[in-house]
Amino acid sequence: MTTAETARLEDLAYELRVKLVQLCGTYEGAVHIGGDLSAADIFTVLYEYAMNVDPDDIRMPERDRFVLSKGHAAVCMYIAMAIRGFFDYDEIVRTYGQLDSAYGMHPCKVQLPGVECSTGSLGHGLGLAVGMAAWARQQGRSHRVFTLIGDGESCEGSVWEAAISARSLGLGNLVAFIDRNKQFMTQMSEQRVVLEPYEDKWRAFGWNVIEIDGHDMSQLVDAVDALPSSGSGLPTAVVCHTVKGKGVDFMEGDIGWHAGSVNQRDLERALASLRAGREELVK
Repeated sequence: MTTAETARLEDLAYELRVKLVQLCGTYEGAVHIGGDLSAADIFTVLYEYAMNVDPDDIRMPERDRFVLSKGHAAVCMYIAMAIRGFFDYDEIVRTYGQLDSAYGMHPCKVQLPGVECSTGSLGHGLGLAVGMAAWARQQGRSHRVFTLIGDGESCEGSVWEAAISARSLGLGNLVAFIDRNKQFMTQMSEQRVVLEPYEDKWRAFGWNVIEIDGHDMSQLVDAVDALPSSGSGLPTAVVCHTVKGKGVDFMEGDIGWHAGSVNQRDLERALASLRAGREELVK
């Protein structure tokens, strides 16, 4: 990975965040902006670097598959896919969350070609990804199955049942990126459910674990480059330490910005904060 390519990905992550807050400023309802912003860098590296996908051939058999387990971050995925060339951003803004829109608050594969799996109920995405990865193995396919899960939903027992199954089935073609922002909807995670030592739990379930700063593009790229071959027997968990509301100073770490909308004044503040962060990064 060259410095120029890393900078390109950082530019795209910045573009994704700008488009997110602009949509949040126009949509008449609550957007899960906190968890969207915490996952923006992960979505960028997935769609722009990690996954073998082609917006001009969405059904090619050898494509990698993606399951968005934290389905409430759907709009972040839609915009990342729009930047990659799957969808039209203006159409997302025009119809998001409306009755009969393809761009619902949770993804629906029936309404939106290119989306591999309908999700929303927390704790189910990893199990779906295990099934898709096991099917790929049975069919002799070499593609990977990626999923993005939130640390909050890993309180669900179904996540750990799926983790046991993935290791038992030897699914080295399965990669789980985890948005470890340590924040639930109403409180910090460790105040409600003790997940630490979090990485050790995944290791105890037999997974290959990579722990990184989920906002450092170089670390995200290195994590992708370090994945074992899809033919190996070890599923991988990439634990990404993130900040809810990342990039917008008045949202970062604020419980109140789990979901919401921004008025014109806050939109201008948010864009200014994102711009200042980007300028600081390129110094």
